[in-house]
Amino acid sequence: MGVSFFDTNVLVYLASDDTAKADRAEAVLAAGGAISVQVLNELANVARRRMRMGWTEIHAWLSLLRGLLTVHPLTLETHDTGLALAARYGLSTFDAMIAASALHAGCDTLWSEDMQDGMVLNGGLLVVNPFRPVPA
Repeated sequence: MGVSFFDTNVLVYLASDDTAKADRAEAVLAAGGAISVQVLNELANVARRRMRMGWTEIHAWLSLLRGLLTVHPLTLETHDTGLALAARYGLSTFDAMIAASALHAGCDTLWSEDMQDGMVLNGGLLVVNPFRPVPA
């Protein structure tokens, strides 16, 4: 089994009041995986502005995630790949940079609520919405 990469939106649910989504995010996170520094930055921003967390709480949360997941740096190569993905697939710049980081990290699954569930990027990275309804 390959390595999973987590989009910011999935990890935000870990600290939300939506228990169903928090539980699902925790379940997919339990297998481990990777994130980028961009994800850490976006989480800090959401935690501060939308969740109204204090800095001590933010640092503790990010530290926990850094201990659970492999964190990959942002590079010019990631940036260039991200721009190419945005142009090719019509992704937003920020989503494309997340996908580029996942590709450069050697991941085969990108957990994201924002991107199109089932989309395959560059022939090898599958976007999966962990919160999609399960067909009956």
